[in-house]
Amino acid sequence: MAAINWSTIVWLNACCLLTGSEPVPLSKYLLTATYHSICCSASYTYKHDNTVHTTFAFIASRVDYCNGLLYGVSTAVIRRLQMVLNAAARLVVGAGKFEHITPTLRDVLHWLPVHQRILYKVAATAFDCIRGTGPAYFKHVCTLVADITGRAHLRSAERRDMLVPRTRTEFRRRSFQVAAPTIWNSLPAHLRSTLISRRQFRDGLKSHLFTEAYF
Repeated sequence: MAAINWSTIVWLNACCLLTGSEPVPLSKYLLTATYHSICCSASYTYKHDNTVHTTFAFIASRVDYCNGLLYGVSTAVIRRLQMVLNAAARLVVGAGKFEHITPTLRDVLHWLPVHQRILYKVAATAFDCIRGTGPAYFKHVCTLVADITGRAHLRSAERRDMLVPRTRTEFRRRSFQVAAPTIWNSLPAHLRSTLISRRQFRDGLKSHLFTEAYF
C-alpha cells in the first residue's frame, strides 16, 4: 500500500468542513489506509526494535497523530488500533500474549484507551479554539452559545455550552465543527469554567476520561 500523506488527510478534512462537501468514498479509503499504515508500522517495530521505551514512543505517536479525524468511526477501526496499543503495553511491562491487559493499562501505565484518546484530542483543540489559542482556521468554528446575540439568557449559555450545528449526514456529524461542540457539551461543568488554565483543563480532562473509561 502506498505511503500515507497525513497533510493531505488534514487538508481534505478542512476543505470538507468549510465547504460542506462529502467525499465519502475517498474519505473511507484514506481512513482505511490510515489505520492500516499504523498497524503495519507498529508490527514492524515489534519485530525489529529491541528498545521498549523507544518502541512505545513510536507507536503512541502514530496512534495519536491526527486521531481527531477518527472521531465517529466504526468500532472495528477503534478495536484494531486498541489492539496495537495493548500490544505496546504488553511489550512495556513484559506481559504475556494472552494476559488480560486492561488492569495494566489502568493501574500501572495509566494509559487512556484509543476512544478516549480521540475524545481528548478533540476536546483539547476545542478548548484552545474558544480561548483564542487554537489554529487560525478553526477560529470561528467553535462558538459559545453565550456569544450568540439573543441567546445569552439561555441555560445552555450559563453552562458555557457550544452551539452544535445541525447536520443530516454521518460524514458531517464527524466533522470537527460538529464533533467539538458535541464533546465539549458533554464535559463536566468545572472543565468548562473560565477560571481554569490550559494545563488544569488538560489534567482534569484526562482524569475525567480515565474515570469514564475504567470505572
